[in-house]
Amino acid sequence: MYRQDTIAAISTPTGVGGIAVVRTSGPDALAIALRHLKADTLVPRRATYCRFDDIDDVVAVYMPAGYTGEPTVELSCHGSLFVQQAILQALIDDGARLAEAGEFTRRAFLNGRLNLSQAEAVADLIDAVTPIQHRLAVSQLRGSYAQQLKELRQQLLDLTSLLELELDFSQEDVEFADRTQLQQLISTLDAQLSTLTKSFSLGNALKRGIPVAIVGAPNAGKSTLLNALLGDDRAIVSDIPGTTRDTIEETITIDGITFRIIDTAGLRHTDDTIEALGVERSRRAVADATIVIYLHDCTQPWSEPTIDLAGKRAITVFTKTDLPHSTPMGSCLSVSAKTGEGIDMLKAALVDAVSGDMQACDTLVTNPRHYEALLRVGQAMRRVAQGLADNIPTDLLAVDLRDALYHLGAITGEVSNDEILHNIFSRFCIGK
Repeated sequence: MYRQDTIAAISTPTGVGGIAVVRTSGPDALAIALRHLKADTLVPRRATYCRFDDIDDVVAVYMPAGYTGEPTVELSCHGSLFVQQAILQALIDDGARLAEAGEFTRRAFLNGRLNLSQAEAVADLIDAVTPIQHRLAVSQLRGSYAQQLKELRQQLLDLTSLLELELDFSQEDVEFADRTQLQQLISTLDAQLSTLTKSFSLGNALKRGIPVAIVGAPNAGKSTLLNALLGDDRAIVSDIPGTTRDTIEETITIDGITFRIIDTAGLRHTDDTIEALGVERSRRAVADATIVIYLHDCTQPWSEPTIDLAGKRAITVFTKTDLPHSTPMGSCLSVSAKTGEGIDMLKAALVDAVSGDMQACDTLVTNPRHYEALLRVGQAMRRVAQGLADNIPTDLLAVDLRDALYHLGAITGEVSNDEILHNIFSRFCIGK
């Protein structure tokens, strides 16, 4: 439950640095800070250089309605662990409470400064390590995604209101909502929901790393290619077929996009129990991958993939082109991991495999909680569409519409409960 007390925490990462920030927020934040600062007052939104007790010289900034929407004081001090803890302890001894994980952002949400999807984007922004992850988080934080959901919800509200109005006049047998127009509206909403839910596969992959499986026959050069892409001897390379018995996963960032490169066991029939387990894991890696790099040793006769690549973005690569070889087929890439030939072209092909989808999507859903809620909205809307087709009573249609509204509102926080909020904000660091 939300408590209107004053909280405090160290907002910079644990450890020694040049500067650290101690933050306090709540109704008594200014009074508590002033009892320790050698300053008569703090001018709102202006930095004040002063001493905090006999602990350190600090730069204090007071915001009457800061990040949390409440009075907030941020104290920038030297990054000594002792100094940070001493200032925090002084604030706590004087009436502040140590903030819980994510409590500052939770208060910003509860005070209407952020909706729930924007609050979750704060955590994504903190965790972002690539330009793409940063762009996705900033887009969600600035509210473009929330605005799209708001417009969807308003359309649902209008639709629900018309049906609820009919229920109020059910004895008069009045029909306020034209059924044909309702079907058209539902079809439009369903198309918008479908676009959002389909974007999750790419959005989640961009956020966590695009899974790329390297597959091929034994000794096709899979482990050598992994090492070449990484620029490091990560996987053991041997002329003995079946050396790789398990999947090996590493990440690489190309043009701001993170790829999870997965080296797999060679695809072949084997009576070796351990190698057979490795081949099965290879097949699972292909099933879970967004992109599959199929390798063919160009010193050997061409062989078709022995694994189903339907629905995958497949890149066929001829390897070992530094050796005497046959002519590569069609648009296949030619690569020599030994000399580095073709590696840059392969990296460019990986980026091209996802860049088109990125440009085609105005909004990308990256959060599994949002994806699950959107699926439930879509299910409810399909029940409404079927109900209209079957001419079921208006009160039953209204039940499904209210269900759709509930799940849509759960994304942005119009509908929430303490258990959901605790689960979301407990993942934040203390001090944010």
